[in-house]
Amino acid sequence: MCKQPNANAMIRKILKYTGIILLSVILLLVVVILFRQDMSYDAPYPSVSASSDSAVIARGRYLVYGPAHCSDCHGDPTKADAIKAGQEVPLTGNYAFNLEVGTFYTRNITPDNETGIGNWTDPELARAFRYGVKRDGRVLFDFMPFHDASDEDLTAIISFLRSQKPIKHKVPDHEINLMGRVVKAFLIKPVGPSGEVPHAVKKDTTAAYGKYMTWSIANCRGCHTPRDPMTGAFIGEEFSGGSDIDGFTTANLTPHKTGRIYGWSQDKFIQRFREGRKIEKSPMPWNSFSKISDDELKAIYNYLQTLKPVPTKIEATQMVAKQ
Repeated sequence: MCKQPNANAMIRKILKYTGIILLSVILLLVVVILFRQDMSYDAPYPSVSASSDSAVIARGRYLVYGPAHCSDCHGDPTKADAIKAGQEVPLTGNYAFNLEVGTFYTRNITPDNETGIGNWTDPELARAFRYGVKRDGRVLFDFMPFHDASDEDLTAIISFLRSQKPIKHKVPDHEINLMGRVVKAFLIKPVGPSGEVPHAVKKDTTAAYGKYMTWSIANCRGCHTPRDPMTGAFIGEEFSGGSDIDGFTTANLTPHKTGRIYGWSQDKFIQRFREGRKIEKSPMPWNSFSKISDDELKAIYNYLQTLKPVPTKIEATQMVAKQ
């Protein structure tokens, strides 16, 4: 008869200490997450320096406003109509990406000293492109596909960025939510080259050059290969499509009969790029891609034909915005 109160007291004591332990674990986890938000990483500085050569700058301009489609993300979003019309708008940033882990604003990449890249050295810019590490050592979320871009193309891009008119335009800080902070603390690390980076890549119509363009410059692989929505890691067959981007489903580009371009001739493939955007709000950077040269489109087409055929059926209705 006298043991019941003692049992209740014991239960309360167990619950009390369990609560204290759980609270301590949560507090410790919060401290670790906060501490890891500004982790500093070491990464080498590529031997890349901007050039004043007009041909190099011209190549950089072509890449930025063409296949590398930098302008689609970093172009002034208030000039959306000009971007759609294929015009070269200032690269002042401020385009917002609303993701599961937060809202990210593209940076001002004009050479303004206060709000742009004017105070960045060429090696610092090259390291950010190639390794995803900022000038202060903090990691960049892996949005850009240039880790394996050749020294020659990286030099061209940086040379063109340096040649722009500096525009003072402050961009808001990223708004990373709790989930995003957890991901940043434990899952996001610098992403470097997949192997030895070439000094230059021969520009021709071969599948080899097409692979370079789709993997390292135009980022076709980045959108058309399934990826983990949290970390961005590739988790599916190459170019098999099925990723959800802003309410659109990316196409299967493999040569399987279920593929989007199955049966297309090279001429039809090129013609489709020349036609530009047909579906409003499509995330495909059609206006930039419409500027890709015929030879580079031939190379891309030839490479896509060499892919492993993957039977991923994506209905045409999935290529339009979801209601």
